[in-house]
Amino acid sequence: MKSVIPPEFIRRIPKTDLHVHLDGSLRLSTLIELAQADNVELPSYDEEGLKRLVFKDHYASLPEYLKGFAYTVSVMQNPENIERIAYELAQDNLDEGVRYLEVRFAPQLHNHSNFPIADVVRAVAAGMDRAKQEHNQRPGIPSGDDIPFEYGIICCALRSFNEHMSSYYSGIINLMSYAPRKEVFSAASLEIARAAVVLAQEEGLPVVGFDLAGEEAGYPADDHKDAFMYAHKHFLRKTVHAGEAYGPESIFQAITDCHANRIGHGTFLFAEDMIKNPVIKDPGKYIHYLAEYIASQRINIEVNLTSNLQTTPSIKSVADHPIKQMLAHNLSVSICTDNRLVSNTSVSKEFELLVDQLPLTRQQFRNLVTAGFKGSFYPGSYTEKRRFVRQALDRYDKLERECLEPAQP
Repeated sequence: MKSVIPPEFIRRIPKTDLHVHLDGSLRLSTLIELAQADNVELPSYDEEGLKRLVFKDHYASLPEYLKGFAYTVSVMQNPENIERIAYELAQDNLDEGVRYLEVRFAPQLHNHSNFPIADVVRAVAAGMDRAKQEHNQRPGIPSGDDIPFEYGIICCALRSFNEHMSSYYSGIINLMSYAPRKEVFSAASLEIARAAVVLAQEEGLPVVGFDLAGEEAGYPADDHKDAFMYAHKHFLRKTVHAGEAYGPESIFQAITDCHANRIGHGTFLFAEDMIKNPVIKDPGKYIHYLAEYIASQRINIEVNLTSNLQTTPSIKSVADHPIKQMLAHNLSVSICTDNRLVSNTSVSKEFELLVDQLPLTRQQFRNLVTAGFKGSFYPGSYTEKRRFVRQALDRYDKLERECLEPAQP
């Protein structure tokens, strides 16, 4: 059955991406060009070759999915490259109608003695700012034919790391000879949280959030609760990768120990069989209360359909994805890309995949778009955010009247 929400409408409406990793979202042509310039070895210097060998439509496992990041991070070790990559990411989003973008990255993967963490963040902001200024000076903005572009930066801590990931980690890893692993991981995350607060509150950069990414199993979020408490006490919003490869308890921990305002992925929120704590005697009731709490507090779930389909064998189609249950429980859900290059996707593609495989009413579709804007960590004041959301929804409604058949009574 043909979708009542056509691709052209999806492309034109204002959209958001609240969960996109900078190092997973390069243009393939840029990766090749920068690798050649910086003498970075790639398996192929041809786009089709890289798609065949590294950046595939389907992956056999999560380790295979993550393989490409070794190449992308290798060309992101100086401010010029990072500024260009950030600028191009903003441009690619603007071209498909994204008008609010929150780009996240682990600055510690890019810094070294000549490139401190703060400069990594400044380089990303410079690239995003350039794209923002170019778009917002267009004549269509004041006339109402379009809306401004805004962005925020989210700094990521990592659940675990090793000395091979960057010079930052090769230095801090020496602490493990006399300090427990948990303390070392905690100290590294706290340093990132402190840097994020300084950049946001003293320099005025649009650093809007703090994140925790990486392998969940064996690396609990509460190892990093000092960093999240620091961010919490300094009014920095929090999002946590949780429930991506572990169960509902990981999401509970993100909310209770890390004060998460949003959850990245949340894929196994409803997985009763993944609950391990023997104290939880009734997994179904535990999940019910957890889902109700998330719904009532409007804790947004950042859903990444293609990424989940590529890395989670049990999810074979959108019909198998828990987004159906999330919507049934009236959760706030935003549609995101995770990694535009690694998952070969865009925000428009994610929405098209959803409406092609899951029956959605127009109101449900509008709610998903709205949730992205309302769930954002917008860098301005609350009043400014409300005004921006209103602009986006007014533009959406105008395009709906122009592009879609009148709704049936």
